[in-house]
Amino acid sequence: MLRRLCLFTTLLAIAGCEPANEASNSAASASTQAANAAVAKAYNLGDQQALQDAQRGFIAKPSGQVRNEQGVVIWDFDSFNFLHGNAPDTVNPSLWRQAVLNNQVGLFKVSEGIWQLRGFDLANMTLIQGATGWIVIDPLTSRETAAFAWAFAREHLGEQPVSAMIFTHSHVDHFGGALGILSAEDARAQQTPIIAPEGFMAEATSENLLMGLAMSRRASFMYGQRLPRSATGLVDNGLGKAVAFGRAGILPPTVLINEAAQPLTVDGVEFIFHSMPGAEAPAELTFSLPEHKAFAGAEMVSQTLHNLYTLRGAKVRDARLWSEHIQQMLHYAEQAEVLFNQHHWPVWGTANIQQFLTAQRDVYRFLHDQTVRGMNAGLTAPEIAEQLKLPASLDQQMAVHGYYGTLKHNVRAIYQFYLGWFDANPANLDPLPPVAAAEKYLALAGGSEALLSQAQQAYDAGDYRWAAELGKHLVYADRDNQAARELQAKAFEQLGYQAEGTPWRNFYLSGAYELRHGLPEQPFSPAMMLDMLRHTDTREFLASMATRLDAEAAADKNLRVVLNFTDSGERYLLWLENAVLHNRMLATEETIEPDAQLSLTKDFFLQMVIGKAGAAALLTSDEVSIDGSVLKLGEFFGLLDKPDGRFPIVTRP
Repeated sequence: MLRRLCLFTTLLAIAGCEPANEASNSAASASTQAANAAVAKAYNLGDQQALQDAQRGFIAKPSGQVRNEQGVVIWDFDSFNFLHGNAPDTVNPSLWRQAVLNNQVGLFKVSEGIWQLRGFDLANMTLIQGATGWIVIDPLTSRETAAFAWAFAREHLGEQPVSAMIFTHSHVDHFGGALGILSAEDARAQQTPIIAPEGFMAEATSENLLMGLAMSRRASFMYGQRLPRSATGLVDNGLGKAVAFGRAGILPPTVLINEAAQPLTVDGVEFIFHSMPGAEAPAELTFSLPEHKAFAGAEMVSQTLHNLYTLRGAKVRDARLWSEHIQQMLHYAEQAEVLFNQHHWPVWGTANIQQFLTAQRDVYRFLHDQTVRGMNAGLTAPEIAEQLKLPASLDQQMAVHGYYGTLKHNVRAIYQFYLGWFDANPANLDPLPPVAAAEKYLALAGGSEALLSQAQQAYDAGDYRWAAELGKHLVYADRDNQAARELQAKAFEQLGYQAEGTPWRNFYLSGAYELRHGLPEQPFSPAMMLDMLRHTDTREFLASMATRLDAEAAADKNLRVVLNFTDSGERYLLWLENAVLHNRMLATEETIEPDAQLSLTKDFFLQMVIGKAGAAALLTSDEVSIDGSVLKLGEFFGLLDKPDGRFPIVTRP
């Protein structure tokens, strides 16, 4: 009777995919070997200073695996043990260097009173010694990895309680593991300060809710979720090794940071918090530790160029504001002797910190200003991206290389930020959709064999971008053409092997994997998000429900349903009008005569949302009562789609 409603958060919903299997990869071609050799020659990749910094303060290293309650592997500390020696032909040598640096895993002492756990998840967990216990900063992505890291730290540093928790920003890899360290009950009972930037809760719980299904599918490509961990597969994710696809939760903040400089004493430690919203994350903070002569940059800066647009899909970020925030950081950190961030390894020495921050500031401003310059000269985003190069003074600093956010896709992001999708050429106002255009290109080329021959010639010449372009039309128009699929996969592989950026490499190699192995066998599942969904505003759920409406089926429907949440006292009217699903909160005393009224707890509603409670449970549960027409209620929910997130990307339906 009731179709399942699914909500997803990008980093975690893709855990429903099957484990990666070894793929039938191609070897690196002569052209790829030459391109990678040129990279090795262009940069001083053998400089040991970064490796020494990444290893500095090492205390202990974990091994083995982290598993969830069902025995599923959430994290494997040994899976990247192949990362040693010189770069193989199948990995860009600059990326190989970053992958090796990110593989310096363990517990590290940053400076007196400050420690970091690195390589337990995509992000770092930082511990600061307080007067009565540990101040925990950013408890990773998942409950499982956070609990393991917390136990590992206490094993080596001693048993102490959590005296405070700080979330630097609203991305799930910086708060999702909170409940693995501190339960909500203990946080309330102990009145543990939970500190976060203003707007954190709304941003953290609503990010990707509307577009979560599409973003999750794309994230499986961006983070290489299906790829084997090998020199022909996943080697790194730029910001860290991988994403921990476990159970995520959240703790509501008790203290909000909303000022440019907000002093606060936390468990006897003097902090000066700095609010820096609207750039790397909608809600973000950094902070100074004057007594420690330390500055924490959160994710505003890291040992890579970051994303102005993330390939999994997200709103474009403001490059100019980002640069301006880092300019402020230069001032805040002018006395600091160590800069530690929530990804990668720290920077030590006041002069080194200022140089590092200056390069970070300037790379975002350079991209912004020069892209806008190109736009005002009439260039399109692809044209600007093709010709724009970093000046040598920035290009030779590896910490601003595009391991996570590449120059080319960041240029396109800035173009989109200001001018949107349209390049002003009238021919692009109403272009043919991809499959229709591909069929016409195929006919123009003289059929599949002729176009395949042209694509093969491009591949043999090392022109993999053109081979992939031709292969795209071939596969779109004739998706069962195995020769076309294999050639496209091989072109993607060579592009991936040459890519310096991990999102590009992972997208290319994931595309090749799916061309050979097909779509994921398992649908995406949001069940591991239940702990976080409990804190999501009900209106966000209802807005997401509206995007599932089958407009054609609902075209002549005028149904009215009341949702009555018995635990929170909230009441909502949902109604269909003009093939749109509307909702509004009802006042307590307001009288409505709907077609049906559904009374249930919010928790049971969440069970429906994640698919754990279906029609039978709805009709038989003691937590639910239905007034009015059961048939009308079933008809209403039957108008909502239940996509499983396995739509094709490199082929079309």
